[in-house]
Amino acid sequence: MCGLSGEIRFDGGRPDLAAVERMTDRMAARGPDGRGMWAQGPVALGHRRLKIIDLSERGAQPMTDGEAQLTCVFNGCIYNYQQLRAELRGLGHRFVTTSDTEVVIKAYRQWGTRFVEHFVGMFAVALVEQETGRLVLARDRLGIKPLYLDERPGRLRFASTLPALLAGGGVDTSLDPVALHQYMSWHATVAAPRTVLTGVRKLPPATVRVVEPDGNSRDHRYWQPSYTRGAAHAGMGPHDWRDAVLAALRTAVHRRTVADVPVGVLLSGGLDSSLIVALLAEEGQRGLATFSVGFEAEAGEEGDEFVYSDRVARRFDTEHHQLMVPSDRVSTALDGAIAAMSEPMVSHDVVAFHLLSELVSKEISVVQSGQGADEVFAGYHWYPALAEVEREQEPERYGEVYFDRSHSELARTLQPHMLADHDVSAEFVRAHMAVPGAETALDAALRLDTHVMLVDDPVKRVDNMTMDWGLEARVPFLDHELVELAAACPPELKLADGGKGVLKQVGRTLLPRSVVDRPKGYFPVPAIRHMAGPVLERVRESLSAPEARARGVFRQEYVDSLLAAPEEHRTNRGANALWHVALLETWLQTHAIS
Repeated sequence: MCGLSGEIRFDGGRPDLAAVERMTDRMAARGPDGRGMWAQGPVALGHRRLKIIDLSERGAQPMTDGEAQLTCVFNGCIYNYQQLRAELRGLGHRFVTTSDTEVVIKAYRQWGTRFVEHFVGMFAVALVEQETGRLVLARDRLGIKPLYLDERPGRLRFASTLPALLAGGGVDTSLDPVALHQYMSWHATVAAPRTVLTGVRKLPPATVRVVEPDGNSRDHRYWQPSYTRGAAHAGMGPHDWRDAVLAALRTAVHRRTVADVPVGVLLSGGLDSSLIVALLAEEGQRGLATFSVGFEAEAGEEGDEFVYSDRVARRFDTEHHQLMVPSDRVSTALDGAIAAMSEPMVSHDVVAFHLLSELVSKEISVVQSGQGADEVFAGYHWYPALAEVEREQEPERYGEVYFDRSHSELARTLQPHMLADHDVSAEFVRAHMAVPGAETALDAALRLDTHVMLVDDPVKRVDNMTMDWGLEARVPFLDHELVELAAACPPELKLADGGKGVLKQVGRTLLPRSVVDRPKGYFPVPAIRHMAGPVLERVRESLSAPEARARGVFRQEYVDSLLAAPEEHRTNRGANALWHVALLETWLQTHAIS
């Protein structure tokens, strides 16, 4: 829920209130229910509100605790806020609202920067100590809620979206060659703290940053599962793991029903979203609102999975909604989806999520979604190949299996001034996998995917596309306690049964076999995958625009070869290479980045 923004000055000046207002207003879609501003001395905060908890004006932000002289803006939801409020009351704190924002403030007052360790939820927080002038920034464990930063001499700005920072003005919008290398290699993933823009960074997940009035700062990473087998799980067999995962998932789904408004489900009909529906039905929910999207077929490829989502909706008697999107609407929908992106995203389902979110937001303002299960429980088809090598060989195998392009291929793709001087993407993978923990090759791959790739691809995608319509998406498979359990689960149980083996065993206790054993699905968008007419026209328009030629990111002969045969050029992972190139350029043009 919501969008936050702000500025702190280190040079003795006052914050640029007009800039903070522009940043705040740029996030109106994230918070259509209210707008607030606060400024004191060198700090200013802005907030856009989506009302989910404490619908009264008492829950408005920025929120100040006058006694403690603390002011806070907050984006997200603390699912255990009621339990924390009771605990804090027992410690002598008094509350004047029923909001989770006030719990965040009181928790900081009680526990200081360790307050985040008490939270179960998704969040980005900016909190000001008025007496000291200190600013505290924090992000949830899995980076579900974003926080972008623009630091220049004498000041720091921050916001929930990158376009909001652009609206503030003065951002260095030159392209970062290291981030560009990651984007082109790693299926558009750019690992924190980088973004493709040199002047914009993002606070890493599970991080608290304390910014002093003089501009000095320090970071504390407060959470990271070890991905090892511990004594706590010694002696557990397959059935024990199934029961443990079921119990943890049941808790995760229940936690995400906390709201003062109804909560629905994005239902693809796959195992993950179907499990959420089944567990909510098990709780006794009736008339649960569920939503599915499908696309017109192209080149013989089907674009919807309604047969599966309909089956689950009938089984659990949900109030089901379908959206079928014709191919000629995909090209027009692209513009809205790209405008909603804080960073360029190449996955086809970004358009699906944006269109589906528009439909859902007309009915409801909070949904649960199945994102994260494939990374957490090893559901993708490439994980067996990653698991079959020795632990020390995993960095090289990961690049072979997962990267879209090698460094040598990038040398033939990018203009020389845009190419990093060595294979920085492989270097990042090696460094991440060298960190202690992660016993096996698969553990190392899952740790990287869960804590880096997942954060800056599917999770970011869901946040951006849903929040652009004022829709809050909650992801129970990224409950941190469930992720900790999955990290300790033996790799062979996750790889079993074609992937997500332990989760499929959970599914067999709750779902029809036809749902559990169906082929793995996704949000297919054939019009993009096969470059259907209107989409190809949009791509040609972007790559032939004067801005593209002036920018000179890609070698022209490479772009010409892609446009000459739009269907033929595929990346190592099978993605359309033309789409990868065109999406970046279209994103830059959409956000007026020169």
